Amino acid sequence: MVKPTFLFWLSVALSSVVSAAPAQRIVSLVPHATEMLFAIDAGERVIAVDESSDYPAAANQLPKVANYRSLNVEQILALAPDLIVVWDSAQRQQVQPLAQLGIPVFYSEPQNFAALADELVALSELTGTQQQAAAVVAQYQQELADLTVDYAEAKPISVFYQIASSPLMSANNTTWMGQAIELCGGVNIMGNSPAPYPQVNAEQVLAQDPKVIVAGNSEDLQRWQQWPALTAVANKQLLTIDTNLLNRFTTRTPQGIRTLCQQLDKARVLTELGR
Repeated sequence: MVKPTFLFWLSVALSSVVSAAPAQRIVSLVPHATEMLFAIDAGERVIAVDESSDYPAAANQLPKVANYRSLNVEQILALAPDLIVVWDSAQRQQVQPLAQLGIPVFYSEPQNFAALADELVALSELTGTQQQAAAVVAQYQQELADLTVDYAEAKPISVFYQIASSPLMSANNTTWMGQAIELCGGVNIMGNSPAPYPQVNAEQVLAQDPKVIVAGNSEDLQRWQQWPALTAVANKQLLTIDTNLLNRFTTRTPQGIRTLCQQLDKARVLTELGR
């Protein structure tokens, strides 16, 4: 008899996700989930991943059966997985042919810091790694708690978070990056955008004159040098951040947030000096 498909959503009680036995052959089709599986010591059971799953190093050596556009359904079937982990909003439709065959599917999409901890617990229940996951979750939550305390009184400073340069894109406060900026005491100038990842133009940024501009690499920041009067340019606060630690929501995310917070602290000092 074909097993029922696991339909998981954070609003559903975790106890309602039932498995006859811990998963042994896992295909992870989203980088953040791959990292989570390895973090809770289920990495040895991951048999294939997507093209962007490059951490830890062991994940990068596994067969690649998907990219951001499509899944290789035939290759996945040939691997005979007993659990597939996908990104809910991006891959739910793509994975339906596999789900309809009865292969258990875990739909991942943590929307906030607490939800990531919930997903770690849920994955540990599906893989039988509850004890290992408990320690990982405790450390992750402690790191977030420490950050919350350390930056609770941080002086507000305006930030433009640049995700891409062509087209110019940012992130609002519902995203992981927006939440990280808020935790650090930053004020995201695109925080109230109705779109999670809005396309913007340079004039919008110039009008709000952010004190800091953050991007994943220095090349993306070069465009702002043509406006030397922009506060972030004048004070040399065009900052780079490891996007794998902020744009990819994993147990390493607190490290990325800590780095961002430290950068904003330095920017606060330099902004005051630049007055």
